[in-house]
Amino acid sequence: MKHFFIHTLLGSPKKLLLGLIFLIASQVLMAQDFHLSQYDAPPLFLNPAMTGMFDGQYRIHGHYRTQWSVIATHPYTTTGLSVDMPIKKFGAGLQLMNYRAGTGDYNVFSALLSLGYDVVFDRKKNHHLALGFQGGILQKSVNLNKLTFGNQYTSANGGGFDPSISNAEIFSNTSIWTHDINAGALYYFAKENARFNPFIGFSAFHLTQPSETFFGVTNKLPIRYYLHGGTNININEKIQLMPKFIYMKQINDQEYTATLLLHYFLKNSNSYLILGPTFRSKDATIIEGGIKKGNYTARISYDINTSNLKTVSEHRGGFEISLTYISNRNKPNPLANCPRL
Repeated sequence: MKHFFIHTLLGSPKKLLLGLIFLIASQVLMAQDFHLSQYDAPPLFLNPAMTGMFDGQYRIHGHYRTQWSVIATHPYTTTGLSVDMPIKKFGAGLQLMNYRAGTGDYNVFSALLSLGYDVVFDRKKNHHLALGFQGGILQKSVNLNKLTFGNQYTSANGGGFDPSISNAEIFSNTSIWTHDINAGALYYFAKENARFNPFIGFSAFHLTQPSETFFGVTNKLPIRYYLHGGTNININEKIQLMPKFIYMKQINDQEYTATLLLHYFLKNSNSYLILGPTFRSKDATIIEGGIKKGNYTARISYDINTSNLKTVSEHRGGFEISLTYISNRNKPNPLANCPRL
């Protein structure tokens, strides 16, 4: 079992030291979902309550992340695509995500339908509570034919790798399908031209804790919790600050991220620049930049590794890029804006 995780993640015996570090943390790795540095760029990934909560006809979002390319033969990659739209007080959407890691092509694919509902508390439509629900499928797989195991290395005949030797691992299957159910809530203050526009949300994923295993044993996918919030601070016509945070917990694994973004509005154009740092607890410092121009918002970020792997990784972490398109609404008097998350 130990050899399976080392070679799945790294694919090279020469990186055994790094593999041992991963192995020590394997109880966390097996229970932890993949994460994103631009966690709020794909809104349905952060909180189902954000489904359809924007001013426009529809929204399309694309996402890509690669991590550990400097230390792993086959790095972790994350790709995502989502589309959602408001329908009066409701929102409807679809999110597709795919994660892949290691020589054994360990792969996680999810397809989720999302539904949101916006509750307004006052006549001026400033105070909103959005509620959301997601349901769909998860598929996980691994390709054993691409893996090598420590048991298959022999000293006979001068030593070497012998694929005819049993790998001593007992797999009941190499592909599993299961369901997934998520939910969330988001409060936001939508008053136009206000100095502050605060927002705070809570979301929970894998609510039914579906069973998942390649080994025929009882194993539940643990619930992942998000608490996230922040505020837009309108300094003047050109400058807006957005301090924000997210706290994640999944079994014994916890993560806290704090961000301060600067939005600089360009004169006589429907555009603003995005720039700012993010600090992720005991893991990374992230630099993010981007631009919102017309209907498009593009963001790019890079993780500078500050964890125990910083020496081996040479401080290199993950590269991430995202692109969002929002179609303009044809009708006048648009709905109140959800904060620019």
